[in-house]
This record gives sequence, C-alpha cells and structure tokens, in this order.
Amino acid sequence: MRISVTRRWWLGAAIAVVAAPTPLRAGYPSRGQAMQLRFSFDTHDFTATLDDTPTARDLMSMLPLDLTIEDYSTNEKIARLPRRLTEAGSGPFQGEAAGDLCYFAPWGNLAFFYKGYRYSQGLIRLGRLDGGIGPLLTRGSFPLAVRGIG
Repeated sequence: MRISVTRRWWLGAAIAVVAAPTPLRAGYPSRGQAMQLRFSFDTHDFTATLDDTPTARDLMSMLPLDLTIEDYSTNEKIARLPRRLTEAGSGPFQGEAAGDLCYFAPWGNLAFFYKGYRYSQGLIRLGRLDGGIGPLLTRGSFPLAVRGIG
C-alpha cells in the first residue's frame, strides 16, 4: 500500500498535531497532582513534597538536575539552579519554619532551611521536606542529585 503525501495530507497532519492535547513533559505533573522530589547528597537521601504553584511546577519541568548543595548563613543550605524559575503567583507568605524548601528569585537558587527564618522579598516557598531536617545539618559542599518521584 502506498500513501500519497500531498499538501492536503501535510495540512491535516499539522492540524492534528496542533489540536491534540499536549503531552506533559516527564516530571511535570498537571495541576492538582502531588509533586515530590528526591534529593541525594553525601550519604543522605531525602524527599520533599511541593506545593501546587507555578514556581514548583517550573522546577519539576527541569528534572533531573545535578547541582551542588552548600552551606549559606547559619540557617540554610543553598543550591544554584541552571536557570531562573517563574515567579508567577508568588508573594508574601506566613508560617516560616525549619524544613521549608524555597526559591530565592533574586539569586536563582533553592534554599533548604534547617533553622527558623523570616520571609523576605523574592523568597518563594516551594514546599516542605518530608521526614525532618537531619540531612541538612551535614556541613560542607556536596554534589546534589534532584529527581522526581512517581
């Protein structure tokens, strides 16, 4: 059987591609789906559950990531991302606590808080670490693997 490829065939194929639902990229859940990340560095393996926000979904779209986690200040570890995340829908938040995972937009990095902190402009909460802050207490700079779960 021979298929004749005409302009009409190409036009129909183009319309079918545009009209079809767009498949989601791997690791990029749709709105309302639980989003979890697995982090690995040194001898530690831990997870975080993300909030359903545009910034968290943008982070998921970048997976998998290989970053470096390092100490910053006296209450957090940071990891610089390869590109900036969207700030859509962000704004002040309350209930800051150890175990929060945030994005600091001015510098383009993740912030893993292991002690108390206060909201500052440009800080966007992404979610919370599951199972506590123990891994973040290891001092130093390490390769950090970030993967999606599910």
